[in-house]
Order: sequence, then C-alpha cells, then structure tokens
Amino acid sequence: MDKKVYIIVLNWNGKEDTLDCLQSLRSTDYGNYKVTLVDNGSEDDSVVAVKEQFPEVEVVETGKNLGFAGGNNVGIEYAIKAGADYVFLINNDTTVHPDYLKELVLVAESDAKIGAVGSKIYYHGEPERIWFAGGTINWLKNKGEHIGLDEIDTGQFDEIREVGYLTGCALLVKREVVEKVGVLEDDYFLYYEDADYSLRIQNAGYKTVYAPKSKIYHKVSRSTKPGSASYVYYHVRNGLVNARRNGNLFVKIAIYIFAILLSFKQLVKIIFFPKKRDWAFAVLRGEKDFLRGKMGKA
Repeated sequence: MDKKVYIIVLNWNGKEDTLDCLQSLRSTDYGNYKVTLVDNGSEDDSVVAVKEQFPEVEVVETGKNLGFAGGNNVGIEYAIKAGADYVFLINNDTTVHPDYLKELVLVAESDAKIGAVGSKIYYHGEPERIWFAGGTINWLKNKGEHIGLDEIDTGQFDEIREVGYLTGCALLVKREVVEKVGVLEDDYFLYYEDADYSLRIQNAGYKTVYAPKSKIYHKVSRSTKPGSASYVYYHVRNGLVNARRNGNLFVKIAIYIFAILLSFKQLVKIIFFPKKRDWAFAVLRGEKDFLRGKMGKA
C-alpha cells in the first residue's frame, strides 16, 4: 500500500494530551504518511512544545479557535493541496495501536464505493472497554448512538460492516470524497459535524464503514465534559440542526414536536429541581438558537 495519508491532529490548549498523541503516532506501522498538527489558537505553549519535541510534524496555526469542524477543515484542505490520497482525522486525546492506519487503508481500498472508514475505539483507561464500534442515527431520540458503548470487547464487534455514522474522533476519508462532498460543516462548531458528514457521504453514494482491526484509545471529552452546560447546549442545538438538514420529511416535522416537549420538561426542572437548572437552561438555549438559526460558537 503506497497511498499517501495525511494525519490531522487538532489541538486547542491540550498540550499534554497532544504530546502523548504525537508520541503514539510515531509507532504507526504504515509507510507513506505525514502528521500535521492544526493549532486552534492555543495559549498553553503547545506549538512551541510540538516544534521542539516533534520536528517531523508539520504545524499549521489558525490563530483562533475555529472549533472542531473549522480547525479540522483547515487540516483537510492543507492535506488535499499537499496531494493526500487519504485524510485521517484523529482526536488529540487519543493513542493508537501501531497497525491502526494500515487496517483502515486496507478496508478503504477493498471497495471503490467506500468513502470513509472508522476505527474501533476503546476507553484509554480501560483498554478492553469499547467506546465506539460504529454508530447509528436514532431519529426517534434525535441523536447519534455508539454501538457497543461501555461493553467489554469479547469479539462481538469484529465484523467489517457499513454503519450509520462514523465519529470524527478517528476518521479516514478518501480524497475523492472530499473533492465531491466537501469538508465538515463548520457552523456546527462542536459536535454532530461528524454525523452530518457521514450522512452527506452516504447521500453522495459512498459507504461509511467500520474497521474493527483498527484500534484507537480515547481519553474522552477533554475539551468539554459530558453533562457540562456547554456539552448539553451543543448537543441539543446541533442534534436538532442535523435532523433538520438530513432527516426525512417525517423527521423534519417531528423535531419541532420534540423540541416543544423537551421545553416543557426543562420548565419542570427549573421550577421543581433547582440542582438541574443549569442543565435545563442550557437545553433551552440550544433550542432557542436552533429556532433562530444561530450557529457557530455559542
């Protein structure tokens, strides 16, 4: 395999995680690859440390926080201009098994209709516990769901298969897909841009495929903590936006009913459960901005 792969690592004030990730990437058992760090305006000396410790890594500085999608798009466009056959997005709070990239490219090259491939991802602190073994879009709950989440890996998800969506945590995309479909929708800023991208890839006639032999270990949500107001806001707003953009007619109608019911639920929390008010207000802000069409950074 001599396909040229550009590995894009996005960093925003995550120096220690990023250095760990880059050290792990040095073990990559694949010949033709380049690592590019895209820095989203960090203020923690990340760039200086990377240049000193990893001189082989190309560094692209955006000058400000463009979010997950915006920062990765800078990297994707840089890689395509540099002649990449594939672009691999990987979170900075991950480490890798040495043959992760070889396994991804093997699957991608096995079928011309495969447009994007994703890894099996484990919790970094529990390397046998699954975080992601492919994803599905649950339109009834209006969210993306991880297959195998929190399960101990006993080989139950060892089959290569098409899946509903692939996480941007570890995502290999073919050059022709980028040229045909474009890059991530950066107005999401954070969360759901990967689900949106997977659906756009599928709508363009390509398959999104899970490759179980490619193994990644993820520290999980270092930039925004699950349950934080920011986490809740982006998930609510962007989940609704994704449904409006990519769902069928029934889904597009149902999300407004869903939003109304969700609003009533938050009002109950605000009145009767004061400890849950921050969460409830974040949900309402997400719904409000969805209805206003306000996107980008909150």
